[in-house]
Amino acid sequence: MGSGKTHWGKLLSSKLQLPFRDLDSLIVEKEQRSVSDIFAVEGEEYFRYKEMEVLEELVGKEENFILSCGGGTPCFFNNIEFMKKSGKVVWLNTSVEVLKERLLKERMSRPLIREVDDEELKRFIIRKLSERKMYYEQADVMVNEESISLEELIRVLLQNE
Repeated sequence: MGSGKTHWGKLLSSKLQLPFRDLDSLIVEKEQRSVSDIFAVEGEEYFRYKEMEVLEELVGKEENFILSCGGGTPCFFNNIEFMKKSGKVVWLNTSVEVLKERLLKERMSRPLIREVDDEELKRFIIRKLSERKMYYEQADVMVNEESISLEELIRVLLQNE
């Protein structure tokens, strides 16, 4: 959450001339309601199931694309294994301070942090990163999001093929 997945995904998509897909947007389209509404009405478990379902549908019908998935996507239903079998997985490793700065600006559009106050946000980020790190570390490529350029990212991706 807040690591730059959509930003970098769109840049890569444009540079590599591949379609860009955003998993949350696809879920919203399929469900005809916002991620916040899905979380509020159905809960996280329902959302995570829909996330897996839409991910598998997308991979089943499209071949080459750039996907921005939610930060929790790799952590549920063996999605990380599925993603690795289906393509190259990149972990955009972003510092806690940068994540906090970005998320403070986006809090109301993020169901998991909407009710988290400013003081608690840093602890929340650290806790989530700690819980998810074992999944993120399985990525094919890890980059320091704050210090990589588009050209370097492409070079790293191509050298790991």
